[in-house]
Amino acid sequence: MTAAPSTALTIGEVSEMTGLSTHTLRFYEKEGLFVGPVERNSAGRRVFGEEEVAWLRVCTRLRSSGMSLADIRRYAELARAGAGNERERFEILRAHEAKVVRQMAELQDALDVIRWKVETYERHLAAGSADTLWRGGPECAVTDGGR
Repeated sequence: MTAAPSTALTIGEVSEMTGLSTHTLRFYEKEGLFVGPVERNSAGRRVFGEEEVAWLRVCTRLRSSGMSLADIRRYAELARAGAGNERERFEILRAHEAKVVRQMAELQDALDVIRWKVETYERHLAAGSADTLWRGGPECAVTDGGR
């Protein structure tokens, strides 16, 4: 049995702090997504410290931006292994960064089309000609260069 971290937080407290369910926290532990081992108190209950909470906040952002559990697990494994693999950790983060940048560009393109459609509707509604919309199919004149 290992000693509890200096700031001993229960799984419920960590759940509340991070927005992750207790089920998700147990799943993350089981899947090896924590950078270090989750400590247990004398009663065998999980206790977390500020380091785990900080990592969970990073982990949550990685997940919400589309990083796979496998990539998060690999990153955590490398971090647990210690010095000497910083380049591989960097490459995992760099690849994910590139993916997020591509996703953001795609979302910006989608937003451009939506804004163009909103402006089109505003114009037609103000002019009383909204009934002409979609007569010949959807208008979608925004192109990649149309920003």
